[in-house]
Amino acid sequence: MEIKCDNKRNCPCTYDCPRHGKCCACVAHHRDHNEGVPGCFFSKEAEATYDRSIKALAKDHGII
Repeated sequence: MEIKCDNKRNCPCTYDCPRHGKCCACVAHHRDHNEGVPGCFFSKEAEATYDRSIKALAKDHGII
């Protein structure tokens, strides 16, 4: 399904993909393909580990 996504943001994710910087398309892709949390939700250091799990996100944000 093609999502019209007009927003374009400076994205900290280092993975090169056609959705880079298009937040609504990126989040929908990760949700629909069970690919974990998008890299832009992480700090620069945590994003570099490529661990896109909820546990890694919680650890990065100091929740666990």
